[in-house]
Amino acid sequence: MRTITWLGAAAALALGLSACSSGGAGVGTTGGSIKGKTISFVPGVSGDSFYITMQCGIQAEAAKSGLKVDMQAPQQFDASLQTPIVNGVIAKKPAGMLIAPTDAKAMVPPLLRAKQAGIKIGLVDTKLAQDGLAESSVSTDNRAGGAAAADALAKLIGQKGKVLVIAFKAGASTSDDRQHGFEEQIKKYPNIKYLGAQVNDNSPAKATSIVTATLAANPDLTGVFATNQFAAEGAATGLRNAGKQDKVKVVGFDAGPVQVQQLQRGDVQALIAQQPYQIGVQAVDQLVASLTGRKPNAEIGTTTTTITKDVLSSENGRQAVYKTSC
Repeated sequence: MRTITWLGAAAALALGLSACSSGGAGVGTTGGSIKGKTISFVPGVSGDSFYITMQCGIQAEAAKSGLKVDMQAPQQFDASLQTPIVNGVIAKKPAGMLIAPTDAKAMVPPLLRAKQAGIKIGLVDTKLAQDGLAESSVSTDNRAGGAAAADALAKLIGQKGKVLVIAFKAGASTSDDRQHGFEEQIKKYPNIKYLGAQVNDNSPAKATSIVTATLAANPDLTGVFATNQFAAEGAATGLRNAGKQDKVKVVGFDAGPVQVQQLQRGDVQALIAQQPYQIGVQAVDQLVASLTGRKPNAEIGTTTTTITKDVLSSENGRQAVYKTSC
């Protein structure tokens, strides 16, 4: 689930890409030239800096092979909104499609129809519950990202105390993997008590309620891992309402403008940044391999970077921050 801040920037970018795309490039291009063909990019949600950065990587890498890029995105991270977009892509018959499935199970039927139509499919960011539909899958190793969050939070709280996870959506592979990676890693800290995970359904208000209720039952709470922007936003509000913002540490996920502002304000003390540009580049490379008769890598995992205020001012920190335009 992604932020819908920066909607205008993404809409403008999508419009620009659509203007230079011809659509209907045709399928069944395995072997031979792919120059002039079109690939479609269907991110999880419109206007998110993570997906904008990924789109920049896709666009740059596709241009090297003479491919055109068409982008359409749902307004919310919701399979019921993404499915008709996929159906529209099928009707256009591009050579390939890169997609971040919004639900591991619900997106299987529409993507099965896309495959049956001869469209090469590459997964980015999120995954499917069924193997064999996609040529490749390129995404952050979210379990490793969750483990990095556990290490960062443990360091912030002196390796002792009580910690909570706020997961943004049950069933989304990214949310589940971040949670599970955190849970496995936090076991390595014997003086930290894990209070479990609760789901906020991408609602800041629900995350606030979760933190408020947790503090009522556990006033000695010391840390929160918020698995996305909205979870972090709600957690920060709950801590401020309780006057605990200086006592409870928060680790967030992603490094878009909103997340960086949260870090700079002190709402979170660390961020786990992904590499969306590289995900886009590698996803195109694997799709091109498939389209030209070569064997793509079935699965590629990218790493994360832990950013604190100190790291943010460094070159590595600045490079890890997501883009709002290409």
